[in-house]
Amino acid sequence: MSAKWRTLLLLALAELLAMGLWFAGTAVAPALQDAWGIAAGSAAWLTMSVQLGFVAGALLSALFNVPDLWAPKRVLAVGAFAGAALTAAIPFLHAGFGATVALRFGTGMALALVYPVGMKIMATWTREDRGLGIGLLVGALTVGSASPHLLRGLGDIGDWRPVVYLAALLAAVGGGIAWRFGELGPYRGAAPRFRLGYMGKALSVRGLRLANFGYFGHMWELYAMWTWLPTFLAVAFLSAGWSPAAASFVAFAAIGLGGLGSFLAGYLADRWGRSRTTILSMAISGSCALVIGAAMPFGPWVVTGIALVWGFAIVADSAQFSTSVSELAEPEYMGTMLTTQTALGFLLTIVTIRLLPSVVDVIGWRWAFAPLAIGPALGCVAMWRLLRSADAVRLAGGRG
Repeated sequence: MSAKWRTLLLLALAELLAMGLWFAGTAVAPALQDAWGIAAGSAAWLTMSVQLGFVAGALLSALFNVPDLWAPKRVLAVGAFAGAALTAAIPFLHAGFGATVALRFGTGMALALVYPVGMKIMATWTREDRGLGIGLLVGALTVGSASPHLLRGLGDIGDWRPVVYLAALLAAVGGGIAWRFGELGPYRGAAPRFRLGYMGKALSVRGLRLANFGYFGHMWELYAMWTWLPTFLAVAFLSAGWSPAAASFVAFAAIGLGGLGSFLAGYLADRWGRSRTTILSMAISGSCALVIGAAMPFGPWVVTGIALVWGFAIVADSAQFSTSVSELAEPEYMGTMLTTQTALGFLLTIVTIRLLPSVVDVIGWRWAFAPLAIGPALGCVAMWRLLRSADAVRLAGGRG
């Protein structure tokens, strides 16, 4: 195996293992709700605190050019180690609700050193096939994010602690892999100087702004779906007499299938264009958001089918927004720009994660996911404008 593909595959494995930390709290939220006697709206903070921590960590990282000024493999590894320690502290310290939210916030800050930095390393190994490379990385991230739901389904989660401990252990292993094998590739930029204000170009430069607006539309939908789809499936399956374990397996399959979607979309985008690929993906995922709740009366099989299509499509475009930014940014500050993009996108996810349970309280699950379709619709408009702009020639070898 070439040095390139050995590094890419090992880096993808490291991301897969580390990103299981993200939804470790969400996967065990039902058990924690019962233990703490809290409502679903309060339980949402188990995910929202990670999002807030990630935003805070990513903004600080981008502000001080951390992914570009420090050795990326060590930055990624330190983030994975820190996130693993903070996650394991929840059961080890018998943390209550407030302390757990604080530890989840810290975990989010640590993961800000994992995801965007991994994309930078991947981009330095790829050029003509960059969409495929970053698609592989985001696919691994997706499967890693889904993994706690698989652990929960396998254990039928009588006790939530082993799930959290195992997620922490796997993340630490991922950090070790990154430390050992996460070298930069031949397409790295020149050593940069510190530029405090460079992150502002994410919204001031037209091409970057349109790519980021497309990403924001995607993120409006993504994490609310990932957070609340398992709960929706549990309700839908329970009403049909199916077991909670079945809902956990379907949640894992639906979210994890996005890994395949991300990989295949990367292959397509390198040949068909990034803008067209993201528009197609958002059109499919937005449609699924509109109809999945209305499909509940037709039974779990129909709901499962829509959930699998949704999970495949909703992540397929994700890597291509990042790839677009990597192609439009100055090479030496690619890490800063990727980190800025993810920081702003994850800040937006907090709105929809918290909004969805309030919508459920008012109108129930039938149309609860429908507002998420607004994001993909606006994202399609942004990417269509990017496709028609002069900057399109810089994407996917001129394919737009």
